[in-house]
Amino acid sequence: MIFLVWFKAGPLFEDSDKLRNAYNEKLVSPLEAVSIIKSGDNIIVPPGAAEPEVLMDALADRKNDLKDVRIHQMLPLREATYLKPGMERQFRHVSWLTSSVVKRGVKEGRAGVMPGYLYEYPKFIQELDVDVFMGMVSPMDEHGYFSFGVSVDYTIAAAGCAKKVILVVNPNMPRTMGYSYIHISQADMLVEDNTPLLEIQKPVTTKTDLTIGDYVCELVDDGSTIQLGLGFIANAAAQCLGVKKGLGVHSHFITDTIVDLVECGAITNRRKNIHAGKIICSSAVGTKRLYRFMHNNPLFEMHAVSYTNNPMNIAKNEKMVAINSVDEIDLLGQCASEPIGPKLYSGTGEQVDFARGAMNSSEGKSIVVLHSTHKGRSKIVPMLESGSVVSLSRNDVDYVVTEYGIAKLRGKTYRQRAEALTAIAHPDHRDGLTEAAKKFGLTR
Repeated sequence: MIFLVWFKAGPLFEDSDKLRNAYNEKLVSPLEAVSIIKSGDNIIVPPGAAEPEVLMDALADRKNDLKDVRIHQMLPLREATYLKPGMERQFRHVSWLTSSVVKRGVKEGRAGVMPGYLYEYPKFIQELDVDVFMGMVSPMDEHGYFSFGVSVDYTIAAAGCAKKVILVVNPNMPRTMGYSYIHISQADMLVEDNTPLLEIQKPVTTKTDLTIGDYVCELVDDGSTIQLGLGFIANAAAQCLGVKKGLGVHSHFITDTIVDLVECGAITNRRKNIHAGKIICSSAVGTKRLYRFMHNNPLFEMHAVSYTNNPMNIAKNEKMVAINSVDEIDLLGQCASEPIGPKLYSGTGEQVDFARGAMNSSEGKSIVVLHSTHKGRSKIVPMLESGSVVSLSRNDVDYVVTEYGIAKLRGKTYRQRAEALTAIAHPDHRDGLTEAAKKFGLTR
């Protein structure tokens, strides 16, 4: 949905007075705002740092009045009261991309997961009977518009189809450019709050990450357009891209790593064949440094996830490079980035969207990165554990990078894949992988 700003001739002060009066008429307390929520309602809240904490806490305070309220959200960053054990009769969390704070709830049956490709989620929302949307926005401008700031994602779609819209106005929310605006006329209630946005600190970069980063750097040409997943390994490795020139960005999530690459001059976006000069993204998760950097910064152009993550749009970028972390990969090239084994607690995220988009881009590449081992266990395995969810199919994997090198899988036979993956496994596990490949008939 696109919101157009219409400029009207006449005194600005008269319009400002009308807007301020409308603002004050809709201003309520957090408890008053959530009083409209009834048992059985479907509520949608933005992901990550844009969670309206003050409303979620006020809603939890009404636990004795409610039951079976379904709260749909992607990537919650804190364990809100409603997520804690003992609240499952009152509130049901429905996750679209699960974070560590809700994995326990999913495993224990107190929360659910809705799988899907991220670019489809706005469509899912439009098919859902949304009773209430609760979101956080930046302060209103002189035209009556608020910005959804660090989270456009599915937020625009949810606000557009919800029966009631409650907005938390927070001066800590950056005002971002692009398709991130909502007019005061679309809000039913407003709540003011100045709680700092939730943060995720930058990953601590290890020697292993830097080695992986050096290999990734070999694969990324100057002038490429990059996407970074949220995985710590991908972001740590990407810091090595500071030596590159003329990089662009088309991504779902933006992190502090992108700020680093802009400030060192690696990211300029000038060589992009579409959206030249712009970082195209849908959501930001990081620290205050990132949020301040995005505020009123025309370098960023926010879009709904239905645009940023649509593989056909991604593929329009020449030299598109997708960089994502995976947890495990088998000798066929199947990747697991969700649970390992029959423990369903997460969704796929943006990996498939960008892998397919990048591989259909002119001179595009999809790169998955992982450490060769975890606690002594090889992360390159003969086959995925029974019950594991395949996040990236063998047909969606292009390059695989560990600290021991690069394996090119796309266009390779099973035998070639098994040999290439064994070569970048930890030396202690290569003999076992070779024997397993022979046993399964992948090699001689």
